[in-house]
Amino acid sequence: MYNKKLKKSIHLPERIDIFLVIVILILIITPIIISIYTGKNEVRQETVTLYLSPRFEGLLGRELTEKLIQEYKTKNPDIQFVFSDISGEPELHGGIININLDENPAPDIFLFDEGSLSAYIDNDMLLELNSFTGYDSGFRQLVIPLASFMDLLFYNIEILTAAGFDSPPKTRDDFLAYARRIAGSGLNVSAAALSLYRGDKRALSRDVFSWIWAGGGNFWVNGDNPFLNTRAIINDIAFFGTLNREGLLAPYLFETTGDQRLIEFARGRIAMMTASSQGIPFLRERMKDGAFGITTIPDASTGERYSAGISSIYTAISADCKNINEAWNFLLFLAEKSPFICAELKAVPGMVSSLIPGDYVSDDPYYSKAWEIFEYAQIAESFSGKPGFEKYETIFLEELQVFFGSTRTAQQTVNAIQRRWDEE
Repeated sequence: MYNKKLKKSIHLPERIDIFLVIVILILIITPIIISIYTGKNEVRQETVTLYLSPRFEGLLGRELTEKLIQEYKTKNPDIQFVFSDISGEPELHGGIININLDENPAPDIFLFDEGSLSAYIDNDMLLELNSFTGYDSGFRQLVIPLASFMDLLFYNIEILTAAGFDSPPKTRDDFLAYARRIAGSGLNVSAAALSLYRGDKRALSRDVFSWIWAGGGNFWVNGDNPFLNTRAIINDIAFFGTLNREGLLAPYLFETTGDQRLIEFARGRIAMMTASSQGIPFLRERMKDGAFGITTIPDASTGERYSAGISSIYTAISADCKNINEAWNFLLFLAEKSPFICAELKAVPGMVSSLIPGDYVSDDPYYSKAWEIFEYAQIAESFSGKPGFEKYETIFLEELQVFFGSTRTAQQTVNAIQRRWDEE
């Protein structure tokens, strides 16, 4: 028994020494294991920065932009968004991280409207999306439309009533008769208006081409080469000449933007003008409901089917984007949120491909009226997205300005435009 106790007492210190060694090793190794594990997690959860076009807020508004980004970040915390800005200093908006960079990268994701589409395409700035969408039609898919609007005739009900009219004009002859009576009524307002400032990229489409399309005119009867020299289009140009010559248009035609005209209309200074359905919410905020109406742009009684000009807000990925998969996932999210975006912007028609309008359309007299017009019309084929878009429109605008300031005829004006178009 004594020997057993002695042996036990001899072995016990050895066991304690081994235990201490093991504890020390654990204490040494544990931080290393934790560091390795944490490092792996950090690599796996590396944050990706996507740079957004500064036009997001301009086209969607700050509140809607922040809603969309916050919703996406909730599901994708490893993505951060920074607004690209020409000043090189991205701004802080909601949950968007504010980062000051010496060199501010260009946007990974673009947002733009109809007037800018061709410029992006002509300068090869957009990434082709066909490989992502599986869309195989023989054409390159470069953009995704998020919301669409249409051009309409807006009229001030109070002014028309004061001039003795209880409904809007339906034909060009009606429009001229209305304009002449309003101009001679002493109401001290402009009967009609055009806004053809060169910096307004939708000016011609909205204020001139929309009338040509309403009368059934088509620039693309010869395929890829625009053609203007038809009797119907010559009459359309002559119609504008009459409005200008008789002093029926608001002043400063070529110095005023569409937004400025919309403000003048809201102040009761213009009786009739063409504008996008995008302007309806603005006018309802500035004018009481029932103060203005919307209708089709008066046709030329040619018997051709009425066509409407459509403008959209698009999103696209930059051809120089470094995080293409992450950018595409965000584009998918925006596309899925298109009905929500349309509802927030009160867009009509909203989603052109939709056969059923959103509740905001069916429950509202203004938007339901616009939807009826859309269902009645066919979509006009515009210059948007066509190669050389800006050159064609610049030529048209320059020759139209000469026409308004001279004794040149509508036929001579069309000839001058066509000759220059053919030389391009």
